[in-house]
Amino acid sequence: MVMTERKTKEERREEIIDAAVAEFAEKGLHGASTDEIARLAGISQPYVFRLFGTKKGLYMAVVARCFRQTLETFQRAAEGKRGEEALHAIGKAYGELLESDRVYLRAQMQAHAACEDPEICAVVRDGFGDLVNYVERVSGVSPVELAKFFSSGMLMNVLSSMEAPAEDWGRRLLEGCKTDQ
Repeated sequence: MVMTERKTKEERREEIIDAAVAEFAEKGLHGASTDEIARLAGISQPYVFRLFGTKKGLYMAVVARCFRQTLETFQRAAEGKRGEEALHAIGKAYGELLESDRVYLRAQMQAHAACEDPEICAVVRDGFGDLVNYVERVSGVSPVELAKFFSSGMLMNVLSSMEAPAEDWGRRLLEGCKTDQ
């Protein structure tokens, strides 16, 4: 007799979110399939709905996780640092994250695109606000410098999403973003 490990509800939620990130990153909220997410997570589709209520509820959990992961990346990068040193470390860590994880980048871009829904927009706004508040607190930069920092980050998102660094003009823009941070 084969014994299987019984998982907690929270462990199952995290596994479903793991599976959902890739599906939502590729197809967005409306194109993603909860059948496929359930299959990837090794569970039944009704169990997805039991844990998240709706596809949109699952999507909002994925978006919240992406922002939480970004914040944790920022926190690790800035640990023990303040001011410009923290700002540069956060910028470098974010650039590395974008370069190393295309699924993460695509999920993030899909989240911004789904902001026509007020509930999803609230999750995106809250997550982005947490990032802004953290960077402002640890760096102490002026609102102008804070805006430049996040502007460069958003340009990095766009450049990475279209794989522009493969082009000469894309490399120049990306280098400008990195030196600005």
